[in-house]
Amino acid sequence: MREKTVRIGDDREVIYTENHWRLLNKLREKAKNIVKTLKEYHVESFAHGSIARGDVKPKSDIDIVILQRIPSYKIELIVEEKYKAYSKQIVQATPNHSIKGHIYLDETTTITFPLARYSNREYEFYKFGGLITLQELEADKRVPGVNKKLLLIQPTDKGHIEFPIINQEERVFKILNVKPEIIRERITVLLKRDNYGRTGIFLNRLLAPDEGFEEVLKQIADEKPAVRRRYLDDGI
Repeated sequence: MREKTVRIGDDREVIYTENHWRLLNKLREKAKNIVKTLKEYHVESFAHGSIARGDVKPKSDIDIVILQRIPSYKIELIVEEKYKAYSKQIVQATPNHSIKGHIYLDETTTITFPLARYSNREYEFYKFGGLITLQELEADKRVPGVNKKLLLIQPTDKGHIEFPIINQEERVFKILNVKPEIIRERITVLLKRDNYGRTGIFLNRLLAPDEGFEEVLKQIADEKPAVRRRYLDDGI
């Protein structure tokens, strides 16, 4: 069951237990190895979400994101050589959002990359949730970000300080340096999920093992005008 957003509350300090630190280190070590492997092939990537912030749980995902446009076959070749793909997927949240590729290494580990050029809004979305580099992973650094409960997580030496971000947009802006409209948009989306459940995704296509991202995306673009417009606008 998805956790509900927190709408009101004071600042709260969370002290991590030894088990929490152990879990965090385990997940970050796995993330670090993936980011390091991609870098060996001259692909820059980042860890995103709870492993960047520190507020992990036993079922936390490991989200690795690539921000620059590179041919998807290059990422697939790396995965084939170093890992084994669990599944592949093309997603687009709305016609106005970028088209993304997901390669799942297992049920909780995902490499995400753009199939169309990211807008500034997409970059800020990742920053909003917490985005960390290989150098920061290697230095055991954690960064602030907002989780799906709409709590801003601000790392401390002992754990983190958390507070609800609703009606605290200016404070969030000062900490994350993310545009207020991005903050308001994420609040709206996550509150809507509370009220109506998970909303539909405009494009969600699972690929067969022998299908490539570009070939499938071209087929989809031929069938969906909204995808074709985004496809052509990006010069693909």
